[in-house]
Amino acid sequence: MMQKQFEKMRSGKGFIAALDQSGGSTPKALALYGITKDSYTTDEEMFDLVHQMRTRIITSPSFSSEHILGAILFEQTMDRKIEGVFTADYLWEKKSVIPFLKVDKGLDQENEGVQLMKPIKELDLLLKRAVSRNIFGTKMRSLILKADINGIKKIVSQQFDIAKKIIDAGLIPIIEPEVDIKSIDKKESEEILKSEILKHLQQLGKESHVMLKLSIPTVDDFYSEIIKHPRVLRVVALSGGYTREEANEKLARNHGLIASFSRALTEGLNVKQSDKEFDDYLKASVESIYKASIV
Repeated sequence: MMQKQFEKMRSGKGFIAALDQSGGSTPKALALYGITKDSYTTDEEMFDLVHQMRTRIITSPSFSSEHILGAILFEQTMDRKIEGVFTADYLWEKKSVIPFLKVDKGLDQENEGVQLMKPIKELDLLLKRAVSRNIFGTKMRSLILKADINGIKKIVSQQFDIAKKIIDAGLIPIIEPEVDIKSIDKKESEEILKSEILKHLQQLGKESHVMLKLSIPTVDDFYSEIIKHPRVLRVVALSGGYTREEANEKLARNHGLIASFSRALTEGLNVKQSDKEFDDYLKASVESIYKASIV
């Protein structure tokens, strides 16, 4: 199964759906979906509601392997079921969509123009659980706010150090050193980031593969060297706060770069929509992102 998923991710057409909103981002995701904070009183109720939202998306006929290669899950989602089946198994067995797991625990305070990941406690246990749940790969996010060479070096080193542990566990890591799209020196940050990523890729063993999730670059096709690198399975782009229309327009100018959108994917979906309205809206969203991802 792992090899089949590997080949699909390497050569398939489509994009990755980011359905991994966690504790901090869940209230905002629910609010955009039309569920306000007064609709729940506990975290448990909140996570039940967001799982209902994710279930509605995943079970929709508009969510299929025709356009979608993979989906990134939140840890709780991995342990929950859809129609009586664990979420990762439902994705692969029912939808032929490859499951990934968000493993980071959020961001540390800003230092040297970046926010490193907080320590990932009990990572080994989490990776064992992921393997037992038939997860294919992982995702972990850090954030670059300024073009500080020392900070960016630390970001990339931390990402690759953890990525090696993930590879050793038998999973494919998605490395996500996001560059803030509002940064005044975004282009300069991307230049430093690209250089550091290429250095670390050269140090990986021949049997090791990673994926990267990057902000859509300021210069079109800027990451083409990374996309073509033999240690890189796929490079995906985050929407980073752009509207879906903006993100699609920018993505379509970057050959070989595919989407891994979260808010841009679910933009416009609402809990009060009928099933037909919901499916039709999701279909239009999925098809537009797919079109931008296959250039």
